[in-house]
Amino acid sequence: MAVPLLRLCSFSLSPTPYTTPSIFHSFNPTTTFLRFKLHSTLFHSTIPMSQDKGSTKSSSMTPYEEALEALSSLITRRTRVGDVNLEERFNVLFEYVKMLDLEEAISNMKIIHVAGTKGKGSTCTFTESILRNCGFRTGLFTSPHLIDIRERFRLDGLEISEEKFLAYFWWCYDRLKEKTDDKVPMPPFFHFLALLAFKIFSAEQVDVSIMEVGLGGKYDATNVVQAPVVCGITSLGYDHMEILGNTLGEIAGEKAGIFKHRIPAFTVPQPDEAMHVLKEKASRLNVPLQVVNPVDARLLDGSTLGLEGEHQYTNAALAVALCSMWLKMSGHLQDTNLEQTQHTLPEPFIKGLATASLQGRAQIVPDQHVNNEASNELVFFLDGAHSPESMEACARWFTLAIKGQDQTSFHQKMDNSKFSTEMVKMNIGERDHKKSTQILLFNCMSVRDPQLLLPQLMKTCADHVNSSKSVGKSHAREQSCF
Repeated sequence: MAVPLLRLCSFSLSPTPYTTPSIFHSFNPTTTFLRFKLHSTLFHSTIPMSQDKGSTKSSSMTPYEEALEALSSLITRRTRVGDVNLEERFNVLFEYVKMLDLEEAISNMKIIHVAGTKGKGSTCTFTESILRNCGFRTGLFTSPHLIDIRERFRLDGLEISEEKFLAYFWWCYDRLKEKTDDKVPMPPFFHFLALLAFKIFSAEQVDVSIMEVGLGGKYDATNVVQAPVVCGITSLGYDHMEILGNTLGEIAGEKAGIFKHRIPAFTVPQPDEAMHVLKEKASRLNVPLQVVNPVDARLLDGSTLGLEGEHQYTNAALAVALCSMWLKMSGHLQDTNLEQTQHTLPEPFIKGLATASLQGRAQIVPDQHVNNEASNELVFFLDGAHSPESMEACARWFTLAIKGQDQTSFHQKMDNSKFSTEMVKMNIGERDHKKSTQILLFNCMSVRDPQLLLPQLMKTCADHVNSSKSVGKSHAREQSCF
């Protein structure tokens, strides 16, 4: 059986604030081990530094490095679950909100809150892009980051500037450092980031804040929001079972923890066990829960989604529903003249869906540094897949991206993110007549079991290759996979 030229490797979406070196290995015994380091430049800032930084202050560090060092000190050295009482730790969040005087600010924010297992980041990205194209000032909080911690905080579609990040970071850090004690210690890493997001978006006076749940829902740090405008639940599956439960029903119950009394909510088609729990939780809170089906491509009026993959039509549909409800509940629907016709979505919605961009999700990055006349070029296919279900979607995207494409059509499908656009432009003239070696990178951190991920990946790739072979379009060759 012929399989595609598939060299498997993995990358980690870093939970730490530092720039993340990613090590890519081709797993070919005759191929030299490749090290490809993604990095970002740390700039000196003119923001005045607080005089009370404790052990984090160092003359050899830039102001930005000092902030990252302080942030690193909040990473707890323990297992994910351990003896931690999640409910107790969650309740302490409200003490931090008081310390930062954010109670009124959070209650006044117009928030879209999104939980789920798969597609949270993509759904939030689509949502932000749509509302930004509708003319609103947006704030987007997502996790994790790929390269720089500031990716988690986006204002009008752009990661927060280093200058603003430093100002808001030290404002929050210093106040918490002053007011916390042994009884109520400094918040852990993600809790602090969520609090920082609320401070940034309230101070920047955004029109809408899109908040992605970090883990679960009920006890997630973002769930200090008591009155979001609308909630969304993306596709559910088995992940973080050591925390959320061993069944889809238990997992769905944790995700539904973001539901609030009478606040409208949307979800996508779910397995019966999960859907039953979502509907039950919604009924108890009088939540009007609606299920949305994937966006019909014809509604895009000839445009394509900015994020690649068949599964993105489901995420796009949820984003459209969330935006429509937010506009309605916020009183903006008539002002923006976004009446949907029978045959197409409103123009700002189409533009938002078509221009959405998210690094590390179905992203194609050619490597111009190792290419030369004597060797084929390397092309990296990056995706954050980390569960059997998301690996299936990743494999479908990967095989479709390389199947039956000539070099011209391949480069036309390169992603439009700033991360790779410049690399594409620099060498596109040289690549037209060169063959490429495709390397798929996915997320397999220490808590993931590769024995659960690889079989689904290989099966899906093989199925697609067999389908291609039947119509004479397969250009695949034998390649052993580690």
